[in-house]
Amino acid sequence: MNRLPRLDAIEPESVGWGFFLCVLKLRRPTRGGEILLLTLQDASGQVTAKILDNVEQLASEFASTDYVKVEAHAVRYQGKLELIVSHIRRVIPDHDRLEGFREEECVLSAPRSVDEMWAELESHVQAVGDRHIRVLLNRVLADHGAQLRESPAAQTVHHAYRGGLLEHSVRLIGLARGLARAYDANEDLVIAGGLLHDIGKLQELDYDRGVTSYSRDGNLVGHIGLGLILVREMTAGIAGFPTELRAQLEHLVLAHHGAKERGSPVEPKTPEAFILAAVDDLDATLNQVRRAIREDSETGEFTAWHRRLGRVLYKGN
Repeated sequence: MNRLPRLDAIEPESVGWGFFLCVLKLRRPTRGGEILLLTLQDASGQVTAKILDNVEQLASEFASTDYVKVEAHAVRYQGKLELIVSHIRRVIPDHDRLEGFREEECVLSAPRSVDEMWAELESHVQAVGDRHIRVLLNRVLADHGAQLRESPAAQTVHHAYRGGLLEHSVRLIGLARGLARAYDANEDLVIAGGLLHDIGKLQELDYDRGVTSYSRDGNLVGHIGLGLILVREMTAGIAGFPTELRAQLEHLVLAHHGAKERGSPVEPKTPEAFILAAVDDLDATLNQVRRAIREDSETGEFTAWHRRLGRVLYKGN
């Protein structure tokens, strides 16, 4: 039996085996007994899978959040691709690595490599001219770099995958630097804002094995409040950090959603805050647009209605 291609390349009638992360496992009653509904994931996407036979036996072979080895064939059901699973078990790491199992290949990930994005982020930080900002950002990279390389930017809405927060931050900084030059704004501040605006998400979200959930602090405080606390604590630990500069950085964190009705405690009051809020919204929105077009199962030129974006999207011919 052949190995299945990545999920973004599977076609109906594909048959084979593959390694995945099981992110959802549900029993569902049917007229003839019950079935298992699964969501399987690899680095390229997610797919619904079903176990129709031998449910009791196969259900005992794995749990939700397990890496699994699956034998299945692909079908199209109500316009969407699904896998019909004939056999499944949890991965045996030492044994299955000989057949190509790699954890990172089973986790939904940013399309760019983490190492490439990290090098770009470091180059942005080293371009900062203000000594105090450069010290602050280098401390952020040193203290939170390992987590920043892994974390998603959200649970579901945008950049909701491994490395998503890094991808979002790097894209923001690149866009914001160009706009800062075009509008004669402070380039050092927008670099700092691009890195710091969502830094509270490192505490807001718990991320393990490709599964994202909200932490206690995430639910009770939120990433904007957590980001404010982090910036204030870190600037307080840098000797002679100017209070006016600290206030500008905190403003970038607090105002980056752009409006109070969108969750910002304050609205943008500096050119740099306007720039950051604009590119934050643009990057988050376009990430949703690209995903909606990529995952749409409708035939024709337009996607199905997208509830969050409030429209259909043009796919072309």
